[in-house]
Amino acid sequence: MPAKDPTPESLSFEQALERLESIVERIEGGKLGLEASIGEYEQGVALIKRCKEILARQEQRVEELNKQAAGLGQDGDE
Repeated sequence: MPAKDPTPESLSFEQALERLESIVERIEGGKLGLEASIGEYEQGVALIKRCKEILARQEQRVEELNKQAAGLGQDGDE
């Protein structure tokens, strides 16, 4: 029995994006039936959610780093 794909929560941004692109190609290929397309779509939604979560965390990290950098610049001016 083949191993199940890892859950979206365990994927890196790049892995999730790669899987999402693969899903889009399969759906757009038009060779999947309705049920399979819906299943792929559900997986795609979970992968999009994962990507958004990762991006939000990284955006917050960048904002924190910018605040730290701004604070360092202010200390040097005094």
